[in-house]
Amino acid sequence: MSATRRQILARTGASVASIAFTGAFAELFAGTAAARGHTGYGPLLPDPEGLLDLPEGFRHRVLSREGAPLRSGEGPVPGRHDGMAAFAGWRGRVHLVRNHENGATARLGVPAVEGLTYDPAGKGGCTAIALDARGEVTGERVAVAGTAVNCAGGPTPWGTWLTCEETEDRAGTNGYTKDHGFVFEVDPVDPRRTGAVPLTAMGRFQHEAVAVDPRSGIVYETEDAFDRPFGLFYRFLPRKPLGGTGSLRAGGALEAMRVPGVPDLSAIQETGTVFEGVQWVPVPDPQARQTPVRLQDFGPRGITHAQKLEGCYWNGRAVFFVSSFARARAGSAADHYGQVWKYEPHRRRLTLVVAFGPGTGVQLPGESPDNICLAPGGGLMVCEDGDGAQHVYGLTRRGQVYPVARNAQNTGTEGKPEWGEFAGATFSPDGRTMYVNCYAPGTTFAVTGPWR
Repeated sequence: MSATRRQILARTGASVASIAFTGAFAELFAGTAAARGHTGYGPLLPDPEGLLDLPEGFRHRVLSREGAPLRSGEGPVPGRHDGMAAFAGWRGRVHLVRNHENGATARLGVPAVEGLTYDPAGKGGCTAIALDARGEVTGERVAVAGTAVNCAGGPTPWGTWLTCEETEDRAGTNGYTKDHGFVFEVDPVDPRRTGAVPLTAMGRFQHEAVAVDPRSGIVYETEDAFDRPFGLFYRFLPRKPLGGTGSLRAGGALEAMRVPGVPDLSAIQETGTVFEGVQWVPVPDPQARQTPVRLQDFGPRGITHAQKLEGCYWNGRAVFFVSSFARARAGSAADHYGQVWKYEPHRRRLTLVVAFGPGTGVQLPGESPDNICLAPGGGLMVCEDGDGAQHVYGLTRRGQVYPVARNAQNTGTEGKPEWGEFAGATFSPDGRTMYVNCYAPGTTFAVTGPWR
C-alpha cells in the first residue's frame, strides 16, 4: 500500500481520539474491577515437575493429558488442545469444553462416537470435562467428533459452546467424506442434545473465534485465513436470536465488515484511531460453493481484510477481536505485532484499542497474542503463539505486561527446544481458578493462587 497511514485516516474520515493511551486501553476492562496499580505477581519460578512455571503462591494441577484414557472409556484423550470455555454447573460444579485442532493426519484424533460424529474421516472435535465443587475431575467424554481443525470458538448466553473449524476442506480432500469449515454447537453437560450438526448458515470458511451479543443475539466471527487476501470479520444475524440451544440451526444472514476506505486493518497502527459509520455487506455465497468467501465479489467498494484474525470476546456493549500479527512480506499493508480492535454495534464504531510492538507502549516480551480472556478480578489474559518459550501474559489498564505462566514442557528433539503454544485460557465461574491448555503436548491445567 503506497498511501501512508495518515493519508488513509484523512481519506476515510477516521480520527485519532484525543485520549491518553491508558484511556484507550482501559476500554478493554469496562465493567471489571481491574486495578490501575496492579503490576503482576512477580517472576515465574521453575516448576520442579517441569510442566508449568508460575509466580510464587500459585499452583497448578493437571486435569487432563493427551494419550491418557478418557473416563468415558471411548478412547484416549485427543491431542492438540486449543480453545476452551468453563460453564457453571449445579452446586459449584464446573463443566469445561475443550477443542482439539486435529487435521486429517493427526496422531491422536477425537474418538468417533455414534450420534456425536459428523464425518467419520474427521479427527477434530471437542471433549468435555466435568469437575466437582472441589475441582476434582469426575468425568471426561467426547462432546463432538468427526470435525476438522477445531481451533477456537466462544460461549453462548444460554450456556453452550460454539466450536469453529479452521479449514475450508471439501469432501474428497484429505480423505474427508463431507465439506468442512463450519461452526458446531456443543452442550457441555449433555452433548447428545446438540449432536454433530453444522450451523451452515454461519458460513463455510476458516473460522477462528466467535462472540455473541447478549442483547441482540448477533454472533460475531473471526476468520484466520492463511494466505492473501486475508480473513474477514463477520456478523451472523440469526432468525431466532437468543432462542436457546439449537436455535442457531434455524438459519439467518451472514455479513462481512467494511470499513470505508480501509482495505486492510494492518495499515492502522495508532492506538485510539476511530472509524465511524462501519458498514456490513451481505456475503454473496456463505457456503462458498465455488469461491472462498474472502475472494467473493463484495462490490466496487470492496471489503476490509486483516491478517491473523483470532481471539474474539464480548464485554460491556462491544465486541473485541484480535489480529495476532501482520507481515508486509506476506502481503499485509504494514507490519504489526498484534492489535486489539473494539466494535460498538449501537454506534457502528470501530476503535483500535491497543497495538502491540516497538514504539506502541505495549510490547509483549515474546510475540503474537492469540486467545484472550478477561480475568474476573481485572486484567486481560493473553495466550502467546510464537517462537521460543511460550507464555500467558497479563495486561493492566495502564498497558503494563506481566508474566502469568510459562510452558516448561520441552518437546524438541536433537537438542532443538520446542514449546507448545498456550490456548483456551478461561476462568471458573467463581473467578478462583484459571483453566488453560498447552497445545503440545496436549495438557489442560487448573491454576489457583492469589488472583487479584
